[in-house]
Amino acid sequence: MGRMTRRRISGLGGMSLLGSSLSGWFPQLAAQVQQTGARPPRACILLWMSGGPSQLETFDPKEGHVNGGPGKAIETSVPGIRISENLPKVAAVMQHLAPIRSMTTKEGDHTRATYYLRTGYLPQGPIQYPCMGSFFSRELHAEDCDLPGFISISPFRAFSPAAYGPGFLGPALSPLVVESQAGADREISFEVQNLKPSVSGQPQRMETRLHLLSAFENRFLGQRPDAPGRSHVQSYERAVRMMNSASVDAFELEQEDVQLREAYGKNAFGQGCLLARRLVERGVSFVEVSLTDAAGAGVGGAAWDTHADNFNAVKSLCGVLDPAWATLMTDLQQRGLLESTLVVWMGEFGRTPVINENTGRDHWPGSWSTVLGGGGIRGGQVYGATADDGVEIRDNPVTVPNLIATICRGLGLSPEKTNLSNIGRPIPLADHGSLAVERLLL
Repeated sequence: MGRMTRRRISGLGGMSLLGSSLSGWFPQLAAQVQQTGARPPRACILLWMSGGPSQLETFDPKEGHVNGGPGKAIETSVPGIRISENLPKVAAVMQHLAPIRSMTTKEGDHTRATYYLRTGYLPQGPIQYPCMGSFFSRELHAEDCDLPGFISISPFRAFSPAAYGPGFLGPALSPLVVESQAGADREISFEVQNLKPSVSGQPQRMETRLHLLSAFENRFLGQRPDAPGRSHVQSYERAVRMMNSASVDAFELEQEDVQLREAYGKNAFGQGCLLARRLVERGVSFVEVSLTDAAGAGVGGAAWDTHADNFNAVKSLCGVLDPAWATLMTDLQQRGLLESTLVVWMGEFGRTPVINENTGRDHWPGSWSTVLGGGGIRGGQVYGATADDGVEIRDNPVTVPNLIATICRGLGLSPEKTNLSNIGRPIPLADHGSLAVERLLL
């Protein structure tokens, strides 16, 4: 039997929130792992906070300083680590998380910063950089998985559409975008458009049409064997495979226990996090869930862009974020998936330590926070620090390439692995051979 790591030991202990509904399932998984030696494939879940979340009201509170505002800090499950009172449930799973309080860039514009954080590269020149969902799913996705390798749940793409695409990797690595829908009973559901055949269509007729399409596609490729044509064919093949797969039941959230659904939160983000777990469970390698709205917060999807009424807005947003994220970590742990699933929380930048005249915080890329947790990450620690006023980084600054390199290593990938760009230049997963933050890695 393999070496028992600290994370495996903690995982066997379970947590009370989900124990009753999963108590029969988890031992079965453990027995299967012991017998076969198999481990779940590595995966990544990105919790994307569009607009730029305030670090001072989340993971780097400055209680007692004028810049800290009215918020207070609370203890977490790890002695010595204190975070905002807005996140009490996340505080209870801090042993799985590693906040980075010393992120720094020079990009305070939504469009450029969103592109930078989501691709690892600044938008410049003719190179069309892929977003991390595309390049990570290319490396991690298993061929025997019937679902797409990259699924994006409720994205807000207005700031930077190119930051959500596959870039030079081509259309075959585009995300499957899934939007939430609220039914008449206010139940949140997620439906993939055009997944089911029309009511009037007969299976034999559909099969005949697909054979005809395949013949035309192959004839076209025979005359023009270029990458766009191949990507087009691959996209259709994957769509048909998904239509015929039993794995699409991942989108049927009504299969889940009612209490578990309520624990995640009966809102688009909470149910999106539950869907992310179901997708990872079925072999999807990269899922992103965007928190784009909450009651009393955000304009047009940029929920965390709190130039005004910051404290009330962030409190409302955290009321959605806190139960969803904490339940996701616990759910992954109890299903034996936390060791193999890296969870990333971030936006495009932070907010100004100085409070503006509208009781808001403006764009601030100089010193802000992200959080890593789960697979490959040594949780229960804080990396980096800012000064008492939150303005300057006091210890261990972390750049975007450092962050991407750390995520790569956590997922078992080399940051130096390259892909050939649209201009024939090899592009590494993390810019310029950047170093990962070793202290954060298991």
